[in-house]
Amino acid sequence: MTSVDSGSRALRPPRTGRSHGQWAVDGREPLNPNETFKAQDNGLNVRERIEQTYALEGFDSIPGDDLHGRFRWWGLYTQRKPGIDGGRTAQLEPHELEDTFFMLRVRTDGQVLSPEQLRVLGGISTDFARESADISDRQNIQYHWIAIESVPEVWRRLEAVGLQTTEACGDTPRGFLGSPVAGVAADEIIDPTPVIREITSRWLGDTELSNLPRKFKTAITGHPSLDVVHEINDVSLVGVVHPELGPGFDLWVGGALSTAPRLAERLGVFVSEADAPDVWHGVISIFRDYGYRRMRTKARLKFLLAEWGPEKFRQVLETEYLGRALPDGPAPAPAKGPGDHIGVHAQKDGRFYVGTAPVVGRISGTILTRLGDLVERVGGDGVRLTAHQKLVILGIPQDGVEELVAGIEELGLTATPSPFRRSTMACTGIEYCKLAIVDTKDTATAVIAELEQRLAGIELDTPISLHVNGCPNSCARIQTADIGLKGLITTNDAGDNVPGFQVHLGGGLASPERDEAGLGRTVRGLRVLATDLADYVERITRRFLEQRVDGESFATWAHRVDDEELT
Repeated sequence: MTSVDSGSRALRPPRTGRSHGQWAVDGREPLNPNETFKAQDNGLNVRERIEQTYALEGFDSIPGDDLHGRFRWWGLYTQRKPGIDGGRTAQLEPHELEDTFFMLRVRTDGQVLSPEQLRVLGGISTDFARESADISDRQNIQYHWIAIESVPEVWRRLEAVGLQTTEACGDTPRGFLGSPVAGVAADEIIDPTPVIREITSRWLGDTELSNLPRKFKTAITGHPSLDVVHEINDVSLVGVVHPELGPGFDLWVGGALSTAPRLAERLGVFVSEADAPDVWHGVISIFRDYGYRRMRTKARLKFLLAEWGPEKFRQVLETEYLGRALPDGPAPAPAKGPGDHIGVHAQKDGRFYVGTAPVVGRISGTILTRLGDLVERVGGDGVRLTAHQKLVILGIPQDGVEELVAGIEELGLTATPSPFRRSTMACTGIEYCKLAIVDTKDTATAVIAELEQRLAGIELDTPISLHVNGCPNSCARIQTADIGLKGLITTNDAGDNVPGFQVHLGGGLASPERDEAGLGRTVRGLRVLATDLADYVERITRRFLEQRVDGESFATWAHRVDDEELT
């Protein structure tokens, strides 16, 4: 399996002959304001000030470097002030865009959320977050409307049941993606749970890793569906079977999207379960020591990999950080089955797991609380979140499956979603995000409802993925969707500035429909008004179904046909 298409190699490394802010090369002198505030005080230290000062004295007592910087180390961002249209996003300063309330991100790191934990998460939403709770495509829960005065109590409730917001944001090791069916799937290659637990217990909150050049994203899976979008993470461990050494992991590094997308590359090594924590630590340490810190726009690991290449990266990892060579290893087999795990599936212990689909990841405190009660009532183990804004309910006894499936329908979830409900994702959007230009959640929800009516009865052997993003930063992974939509302001026929989208077509990650990941294409000049989005998706879907050849996927078709067929 190859890892990169031609469009993902276009990153330019920084020019030579000048300092890039690499600690191991250039020293630690801060070269921009972000590096300066991090050098002055570690972001983890802000928690004490939140609990002892800001929560008591209120929002106006928070200085800028903490509010716009260090708060992120504990999962806190100020949210967007209501009523500011997308045309003003780039015109206003952060303090003019921000409200006095926060988004708070809770990381799950691939763990099973027990009924008790679900009720705690639900109670926090109800009591402090105006019922908000979104499932992100990083397997996080995101609250909104959190007041600074409430944060200490929220932390107390989370930590009492083993949950946390530590390093959920900031220049840190962000939340880990783990297989939603780890440890239970009958076809699992290796259970990654012990590896994730070992890494997070040893290094989450470690001050040696809490000042990285920028964010660092991890994905670990042992399932043959390749269910953690490993090609777009800074480091990924993917389950494989070595012909001599048995089950373990294949190592990928340097993936990320945003405005300069790059797919990860294999280093070609085999990583045993025992070696996996040290290998992860070696990769993140390379990023800490050699990552570019002079310019924030060049500060992700993908830029270092673009300069070094996988061969040098492997050499530095083995010689400078591990002190030993790693064995060569096989690539993952082609993906087997969908990675969202929707539907009812048998576990290896005779019980069942049930993959369910909320609409674009949006749930609520009431739903979380009632879901916890339902899982407990039918004798289930708990819930894992997915990298596709879904939930998988685990450990359901056979005699409880029917009650569970009926119960989640009453909650607005479903194990049998329509193709577009199943395959549509949306980022936070202008409702809360200070970077957003257009609405995403409500727009996507309305489009799904329209398509369910307009395309009722039309068979899609594989759902067409629709990813809706409120700005160019690709939190909803627009370049790796069949139809990816990047929010912008465009003009309608009357010449008015209105919300719209640039369209990316034919992207995707490894799946049963494609052996390798690839980025979508854009059609010059193609912009779709937000009000016309359902019309466009319906039109392009019908055109695909009319023109496809036997077995052809949407992505293959979208890259094959001429531009005019895609408008």
